[in-house]
Amino acid sequence: FKDAYKQWCDGGWPTLSAPEEFGGQGLPQVLSTALSEYVLSANQSFEMFQGLTSGAIASLVIKGSDEQKAKYLPNMVSGRWTGTMNLTEPHCGTDLGLLKTRAEPNPDGSYSITGTKIFISSGEHDLSENIIHLVLAKIAGAPDNVKGISLFVVPKFLVNDDGSVGERNPVTCGAIEKKMGIHGNPTCVLNYDGAKGWLVGEPEKGLAAMFIMMNAARLGVGLQGLAQAEVAYQNALAYARERRQGRALVAGEREEGARADPIIVHPDVRRMLMEMKSFLEGARAFVLWGALLVDLSRRAPTEEERQEADDLVSLLTPVIKGYLTDKGFDSAVLAQQVFGGHGYIREHGVEQFVRDARIAQIYEGTNGIQALDLVGRKLGKDGGRAVQRFFQLLSSEIADASGEEALKPFLAELSRSVGDLQSSTKWLMENGLANPNQAGAAAYPYMTMMGIVSVGLMWLRIARAAKSALGNGTQDRGFYEAKLVTARFFADRVMPETGALRRKIESGADSLMAMPADAF
Repeated sequence: FKDAYKQWCDGGWPTLSAPEEFGGQGLPQVLSTALSEYVLSANQSFEMFQGLTSGAIASLVIKGSDEQKAKYLPNMVSGRWTGTMNLTEPHCGTDLGLLKTRAEPNPDGSYSITGTKIFISSGEHDLSENIIHLVLAKIAGAPDNVKGISLFVVPKFLVNDDGSVGERNPVTCGAIEKKMGIHGNPTCVLNYDGAKGWLVGEPEKGLAAMFIMMNAARLGVGLQGLAQAEVAYQNALAYARERRQGRALVAGEREEGARADPIIVHPDVRRMLMEMKSFLEGARAFVLWGALLVDLSRRAPTEEERQEADDLVSLLTPVIKGYLTDKGFDSAVLAQQVFGGHGYIREHGVEQFVRDARIAQIYEGTNGIQALDLVGRKLGKDGGRAVQRFFQLLSSEIADASGEEALKPFLAELSRSVGDLQSSTKWLMENGLANPNQAGAAAYPYMTMMGIVSVGLMWLRIARAAKSALGNGTQDRGFYEAKLVTARFFADRVMPETGALRRKIESGADSLMAMPADAF
């Protein structure tokens, strides 16, 4: 990794979408997102060093002082220094109001940080000259809840006035976690023993500052789900084309003279491959659209356009994180299933994709938390402005395509799925406020439903582009015809799931919450 990381930095790759004023290239987020998928598919553990650093850069750009930006950002942008985020403690994960790490003010304006953080990805290593930790802690005397949390920048090595790396700060690695997957990334217990840190932003506003990094990370984790599914699919497809077992069910599809046919001829193997393929291609469009919305929220020419993009990406961030990592893991398991017994042993490597994909459903807020964020915060925010904009967008794009005869079967399925989502949204508005358990019980299937509809919207766009290319006489007919077949599969076999999800939502919380805890 150390040599690979040096080559990565020497090539200028960390600078791609970082701000130009700190040595970055200032290119769009959508471009660096496309690049990151390749790196994540190649090695998720390796990409995490860069991904976390990018999130730390985002927080410092928005909330850091001019002095902090000048001191840390140029070396973080170049990759000479890496970054981390320190939230979780042994006794608290999601419930950050319970955190115990304390910050005592020093006469020179710095703070002494004392406490223990766990599950810190890229927490200790020798790839970079310095590691810049962003740490949540409570200043002495602050409220002992989420309102008392502040954010601090705590370097592994103190930085001298001339920008050089100075003496070691008392932050040490207590252990490296033994994990199910991502073995190539050091996930650490970090002990802060009076380590010197500096306040980022305002006191007791740390959670808002850290959420800048967390929201960027959640989009990145959604991309991890996609990337692991992609590399698993590529391996499964290659295996299905070469592995021979049994004969095709239809005589005309059998290879003459062979004792067995490649397993790709079997309908159930096709089912697994098509489920992966239809998810992957639609999800890739979805996550790139999310990155484009981030760019538009920053750079669109009018305030109205920037606000609309921000509304949409805020609404869809928990969906990108939750749905893409759920389906990414499912796809990795399907790829393993294609391999059969050979997928369960290490020789072919496909079991690693399953292990690596699993963490993405858990960190940066478990997918259950993503669902609660969507239903509890995002739907009602600003009077429901974001979800109303999303429905308007869906309605507009379906209407625009309504005159295209070849797309009518697809549009009928998408319209039904949108109707399920709208009805479920209305049910939540009517029942969730009166009984919060109703919203809690509905949250996960609702997030999944919005994921299916969002990817369905992407397939509408892909199908229209493919149909246009075919109509214009493209020489790559096979490529575009495959897109239309895959879109049809998604409409036939995936979008109907929204009906079942709607019934789950509207069944309410009664059967879920009726049983006493001691009866389980």
